[in-house]
Amino acid sequence: MYTPRTLEKAIKQVDKQFLVLLLTGPRQVGKTTLLQKLAKKNRKYVSLDDTELLMLAKEEPELFLQRFKPPVLIDEVQYAPELFPYIKMYVDKHKKKGDFWLTGSQQFQLMKGVTESLAGRVGILNLLGLSGREIDGIIKTDKPFLPTNTEIKKRLASGKSLSLSKVYERIWRGSFPAVALNKKADVDVFYSSYIRSYLERDVRGLANIGDLSSFLKFLRSAAARTGQLLKVSDMAKDVGISPNTAKSWLSILEASGIIYLLEPYYTNVTQRLIKAPKLYFLDTGLASYLTQWSSPETLEAGAMSGHILETFFFTEILKSYWHNGRRERLYYYRDKDQKEIDLLITQNGTIYPLELKKTSHPSKTDVRHFHLLESFDLKIGEGGVICLTNNYLPITKTLNSIPASCL
Repeated sequence: MYTPRTLEKAIKQVDKQFLVLLLTGPRQVGKTTLLQKLAKKNRKYVSLDDTELLMLAKEEPELFLQRFKPPVLIDEVQYAPELFPYIKMYVDKHKKKGDFWLTGSQQFQLMKGVTESLAGRVGILNLLGLSGREIDGIIKTDKPFLPTNTEIKKRLASGKSLSLSKVYERIWRGSFPAVALNKKADVDVFYSSYIRSYLERDVRGLANIGDLSSFLKFLRSAAARTGQLLKVSDMAKDVGISPNTAKSWLSILEASGIIYLLEPYYTNVTQRLIKAPKLYFLDTGLASYLTQWSSPETLEAGAMSGHILETFFFTEILKSYWHNGRRERLYYYRDKDQKEIDLLITQNGTIYPLELKKTSHPSKTDVRHFHLLESFDLKIGEGGVICLTNNYLPITKTLNSIPASCL
């Protein structure tokens, strides 16, 4: 049964504006399902996961496009970059909006082909797993998240309350539609199969990695560090690889939509800031599986409880931007005195500061570092602490406790 996605509106807008639509995102998040739901009956569908069709696309790209004439949806197009120049020639000649819909799960290969052949002709959108609002069926009010009083009240009016147990159930299951929507699905079987497919298809396709067992160890090491400052040397030491190899493998995880690296906010006048990014897994269920938490209850009581909750809050905010077709401007703050602010949302010259905490009673102590933003010479907007509280209440004049149900 199809679950409506927030991104539908942005897809329709891009389809009217660009000659080519490219939808990127990790495997199994619903890219093909979404586009097939929106496609008209005359749009052909072809998947390059089919070996014979892939060979045709790579060896005879012009013949491939003659066989599958637009309007067409080409799935996993990164496997045949040879198609891009021919798609360019076709759209330049016919100039018909929305002739080509493309999907792909490996952004490095995709972006290289797009930059070289389709620049200015393609609208690019990103899809992640289901957001909480998509799962709850309230996408009509799903807009890019800002912690302003007006927006939070709108979200409170439409959102559903989230208990501690429900939050960690959602975190543990993850956001892939196959497990997020089907409570009877075997989570272990799904993620085991997902990882096996990911290693064999995506990892081998992005780099010449002979020892996949070492890469799996690296993947587990990354999952254990979600919500934390990235320390490449420590990860390399965990797996027994060089720091340069670790950097290369991190790029693979980022390119295939497994992780997100949140950059610090700094300017030339703030020299004392830490400049390493924070690492976030883009699916909390996958991170939970890789770190071997057997149930939502053990996850909530375990050592990763706070970091995995922060990851959940962060990815929900990120989805609110990507699924509305908007570019995110998200950062964090940390200085060499280890004073940190979990998340900064920047928009129109204003910084909106947020803490992401596992607490139900936030206090002024949780926002004690927010005054450090005054050195940026930018307007500081409303903010607060996103947490497990049931009530939207003030902490200071401009900072509030923000319930998780607002995400």
